[in-house]
Order: sequence, then structure tokens, then C-alpha cells
Amino acid sequence: VVCLVAYHIFFMLFVWSYWKTIFTLPMNPSKEFHLSYSDKESLEREPRGESQQEVLRRAAKDLPIYTRTMSGAIRYCDRCHLVKPDRCHHCSVCDKCILKMDHHCPWVNNCVGFSNYKFFLLFLAYSLLYCLFIAATDLQYFIKFWTNGLPDTQAKFHIMFLFFAAAMFSVSLSSLFGYHCWLVSKNKSTLEVFRAPIFRHRTDKNGFSLGFSKNLRQVFGDEKKYWLLPVFSSLGDGCSFPTCLVNQDPEQASTPGGHNSTSKNENHLFPAKPLRDSQSHLLTDTPSWSETSAKAEKGKVGVSNPALTMENET
Repeated sequence: VVCLVAYHIFFMLFVWSYWKTIFTLPMNPSKEFHLSYSDKESLEREPRGESQQEVLRRAAKDLPIYTRTMSGAIRYCDRCHLVKPDRCHHCSVCDKCILKMDHHCPWVNNCVGFSNYKFFLLFLAYSLLYCLFIAATDLQYFIKFWTNGLPDTQAKFHIMFLFFAAAMFSVSLSSLFGYHCWLVSKNKSTLEVFRAPIFRHRTDKNGFSLGFSKNLRQVFGDEKKYWLLPVFSSLGDGCSFPTCLVNQDPEQASTPGGHNSTSKNENHLFPAKPLRDSQSHLLTDTPSWSETSAKAEKGKVGVSNPALTMENET
């Protein structure tokens, strides 16, 4: 009875997290990052040069973007016609930009990103527990198979196959799960491991790391009762992330949405500047994207950098 109860608990949590990973739609950049119709026309009409640079500078000056391309240009997607938020990448399989994209997973036929990364981690954890449980409960019969302690029926071959399948999946899942646990502890994505994020001042592979506790809470949320359940509890909006940068990037605006932070941007308020570990209001009890902080910064004008250039990056 105990084994049956434990089996069905692991099985239901595994199926639930697997379902959520598959059918949770990846989040795309909000409308603030999309170019206006007139800006799109300008980019299409003008040749590459200062005119296009001016369009991108105007579009990005009020956005909370701190990462750049290798050449120092604003990260722009010419397929989606938007300025890429930090940690956002274009998926060639989905043909869209995915917020905090980790990778496109063929096992779930979906992009793993901000909206379902927690579900993907729980899927790995519960599938690993499920396989370990099956291998452990089948071990005694597997030993009897080799000592001729089982009846000579076809069922004993099923026992052998079940043990080998569960054991092999356990090995592969343990390595993959361990790798993603390390990524969470460092606040990195798979793409950022292979290509470290480039900030205005320099390349910083740990630029988004806020310490183990805050990195963990950024993925799983503040309420521990939801950590082990496949329900969305990640912090933030996927478009903006606190960083461990010490100095504010002078290219960025001081306000979440420029002077006219009205109803257009009420649902997408961003932190005013990159934060130190000790100053990260995103992961503390004081919200950094509150309406109060937005109003306090209202009236300050964003500063653009005339040296910025456009570079298409997928």
C-alpha cells in the first residue's frame, strides 16, 4: 500500500509538471519593445546607417535594456521587429522571440523560457524521482532474475527491461537535473553559459547573479508552499531583471517609461536602474516596480547613446 501511494504521488506530479511544461506558451516581449509602424517603415526605407541608428536609439532609450551585442549595438530582431529585452532570444524553431530563453527542448516540443522554466525543473525532478522509485522497487526482483529465483515466465523479461530502462533514464536525468540546478544557483540560462551576456561596460558571465538565495527565489518565488507544485510563481515579468552591476548604465532612462508614464505603461513598470545584490528590491519585500516608485521617477528624461548601432541577432 505504501509503495502504491508513493508511486501514484510521483506519477501524478511527474505528469502534471510535464503537461505544464509542454502546454505553457512561451512569453514574448511586451508591446513596449515592438517598434511602431512609423519606425518599421523608417528601417525598411532607409539604408543601414545613421538614420536606422537614430530610429533604434529613439525606440530603446526608455527601455530597461542593459545588454548589448558583441559590437556594442542594441540587440534588435529583424524578424519580430522589436528591440530585444535582456536575456531574450529568437527561437528559430518557434520563429519568435522568447523571454529568458533557455533552449528549445524536443522532448517537450516547446521552448523553455521564463514562463515555463520552473515547470521544466520540476519535470526533471519528478521524472528522476519516478525512475529512481521504479528502479528501487524493482531491484529485488531484478536480483532474483539473475539468481533464478523467479518463475520461468515471460514476465521476468519485463522485469529486466523495466529495471534497465528506469536505471538508464535515472542516470541521464540526474546529470541534466544537476546541470540545471547549477544554472539556477548562478542565475544563468543555457544560452548564457555558451555566450556570456555583454553589458555596456564589459562582458560579465555573472551579471545577473544575485546570490544563491535570491537566484532561487527568482525562479521559484517567495512563497515556499508553491515551490514543489507546478504552478507559476516566478518573480518578475520576464522583460527586465535586476543585475549585480555597481554603477547605473548612463545610456538607460531613469524612468520606467520616459516622461509619459501613463496608462500605456501601467502594466509594465520596470526597475529604474541595475541594482547591487544588497539593493535588489525585486527579490525583497519592497516591490521595485510599484506605482509609487514609478511616480517618484516621473519627469526624469532618458539619455541615449549616439554611438549605438543596429545589429540583427537571432
